[in-house]
Amino acid sequence: MAQLRAFVAVAEHLHFREAAAAIGTSQPGLSGAVAALEETLGAQLVERTTRRVIVTPLGERVVGHARRVLGSLHALTEEVEAARRPFTGPLHLGVIPTVAPYLLPAVLRLVRDRFPELELHVHEERTPSLLDGLATGRLDVLLLALPAGGASPTRDIPLFDEDFVLVTPPDHALAGRADVPRDVLLDLDVLLLEEGHCLRDQALDICREVGADPSGGTTRAAGLSTLVQLVAGGLGVTLLPATALDVEAGRTDRLAAVRFAAPAPGRRIGLATRPGSARTPEYDRFAAALRTVLTELPVRIIE
Repeated sequence: MAQLRAFVAVAEHLHFREAAAAIGTSQPGLSGAVAALEETLGAQLVERTTRRVIVTPLGERVVGHARRVLGSLHALTEEVEAARRPFTGPLHLGVIPTVAPYLLPAVLRLVRDRFPELELHVHEERTPSLLDGLATGRLDVLLLALPAGGASPTRDIPLFDEDFVLVTPPDHALAGRADVPRDVLLDLDVLLLEEGHCLRDQALDICREVGADPSGGTTRAAGLSTLVQLVAGGLGVTLLPATALDVEAGRTDRLAAVRFAAPAPGRRIGLATRPGSARTPEYDRFAAALRTVLTELPVRIIE
């Protein structure tokens, strides 16, 4: 690269002394670098006279290539330097659908206020797709329910625990009650999300713990917004994470919340990254910053 820089400088200044001064080297060193490049290429690039330097026709073509190579090297150097500085450059964040609407406002505010040089790209996908994206390098870090699982190992960083809340129609016998035991699920038609949502699996696990069969007939919902509308329409009840309750149940007066007795069923939310990632210290700091802004939510922060 030093030879290319020397040749480009000579081609721009057409004078060895001026070219040497421009790139901060000695005139003999510059001359030697150009000669070495000519020897490597097996071609004459400049004609040296007592008065001036003339770039040969082949040299004119070579200098164009040299400028592009040096430009690419500069861009690469800048990108590497940016990567060395934390919270700069692109960050591809994957988020599960049952987290995205409720946590992203806090995440986006955090990035805007604390990490303005971070180029955040958000990808809302279900857990299997997120884990595949993390393993292949398409995604950098995930925000999802832990443990992340998947075929490839992940480094999990817990953020908080949250309770599940039972949501019923307002005229339901349990509406508004607190401290209800989990076994009330035995007598209820629990509606679920469709296959592929980790929240569906978590709800199934909770029901199976008490021996309930949450079939919900053939009714399935693609998202929590649809799920609560089915409940409001009297088709059954459902389980919502506490972070989703105000957003989803607050849209209508045809829903009521039921709180479980302690220890309430719940889930753990956190970040998942690739083990051994060069950005591991950055992800740890990002998680710590996230915990400070998530305290406004109905969750238990994990320090």
